[in-house]
Amino acid sequence: MIGVALRNLRHRPGGFVATFLSAFLGATLLMGFASLIDTAAGTDADSADSLVTTAGVGGGWCLVIVVFAVTSTLSLSVRQRAGQVALLHRVGATGPQLRRMILGEAAAVALLASAAAVPLGIAVGRVLLDLLQSTGQVAEATEFAFGGAAINAGFGVTLLGALIAAVAAARRTTQDQRRARPRLRRAGAALFLAAGASCATLTATVMDGKGVDAMQTAGQAGIWASLGLALLAPELLRLVTMVLGPAFRGVAGELAVLAVRTRTRQLASAVMPVLLFTGVATGTVYMQAIEDRAAEGQVQPDYAQDVQTLNYVVVGMMTLFVAIMLVNTLIAATSSRRREFAQHRLAGATRGQLVAMVSLEGLLVTVTGVLGGSLASLVTILPFGLARADRLWPEATPAAYAVVVATAVALTGAAMIGTTRRSTRGPATAV
Repeated sequence: MIGVALRNLRHRPGGFVATFLSAFLGATLLMGFASLIDTAAGTDADSADSLVTTAGVGGGWCLVIVVFAVTSTLSLSVRQRAGQVALLHRVGATGPQLRRMILGEAAAVALLASAAAVPLGIAVGRVLLDLLQSTGQVAEATEFAFGGAAINAGFGVTLLGALIAAVAAARRTTQDQRRARPRLRRAGAALFLAAGASCATLTATVMDGKGVDAMQTAGQAGIWASLGLALLAPELLRLVTMVLGPAFRGVAGELAVLAVRTRTRQLASAVMPVLLFTGVATGTVYMQAIEDRAAEGQVQPDYAQDVQTLNYVVVGMMTLFVAIMLVNTLIAATSSRRREFAQHRLAGATRGQLVAMVSLEGLLVTVTGVLGGSLASLVTILPFGLARADRLWPEATPAAYAVVVATAVALTGAAMIGTTRRSTRGPATAV
């Protein structure tokens, strides 16, 4: 079955693009942050401490997001090939053989992506070092190094994450495990939400009056909450569709609601990156705004600049990664519906109605992701506001939130509508 896996990669490269890009971008970030550990070996103690701290915090959160992203995109890829898996079942392939095939594909994609990510990982590492040097956290004489830590993190973690994702996807090839999956997913969501609530409680109580130090637990609270709500994307999408669905009129509206109700699991994969993007970006922007306002006229500790820089760098890179993951996932999920679009057209739907249908689906996806992300961001904003400004609802301008939401809408709309237009070109009988 390993030979079948390699032939699948050679003859169906388009089906693995989403997984490859997620692994490639993840390996790039991991190598970039891990290279700071290699660099720390050749500098003074204070500089080494800043480098290792940045690598540990940044790399740790990137690891969580990367595994989440690879799992999501690989699961989407496997679901899109349900027909091929069913055919292999019918011709005699056993469950263990199919699982070895999926594991082989995942390992090959992860290794190729990691190898391709090395040059960009070096570039990211250099940018991080330059940033730390420009803010005085690392000595100017420090020379950049890219060695064992970066290679092991990039190849090892990416491969391990891909294999974990492949095992999870392969297990869903049997009916019993498909029924058990929602319980496991919800249990994971509950665990992440509990971690977020714990960090939020620590921020509002233990970290009250601790100044800039409260950003460490507050930022973690929002990320854990975003991950937890992202795992509940199918339930959130059903709820939003139930509330907004009756307002959708006409052929396009009815088709959109029907598509969401029958393809909730597939479209939930698109909700996840929207929710993560909104939650992480909104929470970070407003947490930093609260900190800037609270710090005016106060004497800050020497490491305050370190915390602020680390906060912007880590979350900025994670936000960029999630934004790319959003477009990547949406294009993969929409392009796989070419046959579905052709069937609609053969049944009488026009190309314009299909574009309108997908636009309304995108609206439901975006609303679900933005609402979930906004809720997750409050787990950062509210406790940090209490700890840093003694206000449950700190003074803040809505402009930044509007920019985050507008970005999410633009990315979702461009990816889904643009892919639909390309997928419906030409005669429907040609698909």
